[in-house]
Amino acid sequence: METTTKRQELLKAINQRLEQAYEDTLEDVLELLDIWSSEDQEDIKAFEEAENEPTITWEQYKQELES
Repeated sequence: METTTKRQELLKAINQRLEQAYEDTLEDVLELLDIWSSEDQEDIKAFEEAENEPTITWEQYKQELES
C-alpha cells in the first residue's frame, strides 16, 4: 500500500510540473521515456539470449582473458 501511495504522490508531482513545462521540455521528457523503454526492451532481450547461452567457469574466463 505504501508503494502505491508513494507512486501516486510522485505521479501527482510530475503531472503538476508537466502542466507548467514548455512544449519543448515535454518533447524532451517523452523522448527520454522512449529511450528508457527501448533500453529496457534491449536489456530484456539480452537477458533472454544469455539464458540460452552456455556458461563458462571463472577459470575458463580467466584463461580467455590471458590469451
